[in-house]
Amino acid sequence: MANDVLNGMGFHHIALKARDFEKSLQFYQALGMKCIARWSNAAGPIAMLDLGDGGRIELFGDGGDEFSANGKWLHLALGVPDVAEAYEKALSVGAKPQSAPRDLELHADPQDMTIRIAFVTGPDGEVIEFFRQVK
Repeated sequence: MANDVLNGMGFHHIALKARDFEKSLQFYQALGMKCIARWSNAAGPIAMLDLGDGGRIELFGDGGDEFSANGKWLHLALGVPDVAEAYEKALSVGAKPQSAPRDLELHADPQDMTIRIAFVTGPDGEVIEFFRQVK
């Protein structure tokens, strides 16, 4: 069923903070997921894993001692053709702004990429990312 409000929107990825990045990476790869990009930020390593159907998990290695024994899902990312339009629409229906639309260059392996992202907080405090890969 097509989305009549934000045409072209679909699931892109969900992000997970892991206590042990390498152990989690190996676990998801053992389930058949492919690492399609890997990079780092100031907090640690990050990997984008393709589930096999185009859906993805973005694995963050900066979980540290923030958790008890559990990992933490960070945000739901929705792929959209127009990040700014989706961001404005979400705000207009009650979302709280978290991060306005911006382009981000990722120095990733096997190739660099540029993405356009924006974040909002939904009605129950959930974090939603609007995502589009530019190149």
